[in-house]
Amino acid sequence: ARLASIGQRLGYALFGLAVVVFLYGLVVDFSGGVATVIVTCLVVGSVFLAPAIIVGYAVKAAVRDDLEHGRDIGTDPPR
Repeated sequence: ARLASIGQRLGYALFGLAVVVFLYGLVVDFSGGVATVIVTCLVVGSVFLAPAIIVGYAVKAAVRDDLEHGRDIGTDPPR
């Protein structure tokens, strides 16, 4: 769950960076370097985000199933 959360944050951050760089390119100068940064951010963001979203949903489903069946999910604080 922790790795899925980190992957989602990283993926969304890269998508956000792509949007910021795109807006910079529109306002200042849309050069080849700007396009390269945008495409790179989108590709790397997708590589991290897609699996992280799938794993995140799988973790949520597993926790929900454990709770429905009365299994301990290990969320009790340490003693």
